[in-house]
Amino acid sequence: MTDFDLAPDNLPNPPRAHIAADPKPFLQFKATKTLHTTSGPQLLDVRFELPKGGKLAIYGPSGAGKTTLLRILSGLTTATTGYIEVDGEVWLDTTRRIDLPTRHRSIGFVFQDFALFPHLTVRQQLEYARDKTTDGKIVAELLDLMELESLQHLRPALLSGGQQQRVALARAIARRPRLLLLDEPLSALDDEMRYKLQEYLLKIHLHYELTTLLVSHHLPEVLRLSDKVMVLEKGSVSREGSPSALFFAPSQNPSPAPFQTVGEITAIAFSEGNYIITVLCAGTLINVTLTAAQAAHLAIGKKVWVTSNDFHAVINPLV
Repeated sequence: MTDFDLAPDNLPNPPRAHIAADPKPFLQFKATKTLHTTSGPQLLDVRFELPKGGKLAIYGPSGAGKTTLLRILSGLTTATTGYIEVDGEVWLDTTRRIDLPTRHRSIGFVFQDFALFPHLTVRQQLEYARDKTTDGKIVAELLDLMELESLQHLRPALLSGGQQQRVALARAIARRPRLLLLDEPLSALDDEMRYKLQEYLLKIHLHYELTTLLVSHHLPEVLRLSDKVMVLEKGSVSREGSPSALFFAPSQNPSPAPFQTVGEITAIAFSEGNYIITVLCAGTLINVTLTAAQAAHLAIGKKVWVTSNDFHAVINPLV
């Protein structure tokens, strides 16, 4: 054997590297359904996958099929054709005539109108919803986590809109669902209360390691509460990706042509002694760098004037 005979025939072949298969998605969804819209019949035809712990926002115009998608996922609406699998369990398979009823699907559903039982107190709402196979500690935990302890013996009629929505969120979590479905849950609240409730949503998503699907028309809410966005238009997915990839303007210098427009602050971050203000303007996000003094009176959710002049953007509160 010469020095170049590195792999003689009498030696075994080296073992092949083991390549792990891609992990199976936590949620697999595909469904079709005819929608009856103001412009006539329209086919909903959607498929997507979501990993465990994901936060998916479903965004798009009214009538696109966003709520219908959540209702098919929950079993409240029947799909014409479809397949739904969650954590290895098949919930829907029209080819095999499998269609689990809603009560057998591990979901928590929060609606826009709260849908609380008027005759039950806050604590009773949670006790009614919780998984009866558990020891019930989750009720006390949720009352504490959602800051509802002082309200636990009150009925919905005595609660504000924000308090009622906190109860609705806690009730949805009480059964420890695999999926949390949110259908415009904060749309009836003012901007300040909406922002506070977003904090609660983020907190419970992390605390209970939820997989969450959110339907919303409110872009700042989508940006804050999701790590993936699916844009639904006329029953089909037109775009999907990370919020920054879909909505942020490409990195470039401001236009030399002066402009002025109204925007809404969606995020404020501190970086290298300055503040980076993210503003939503006409469906696009832009970042503006300000000093501490310039940013002192700005807050997330505030409406502002954005003015660009001579390659420099300026933000002023909208009075």
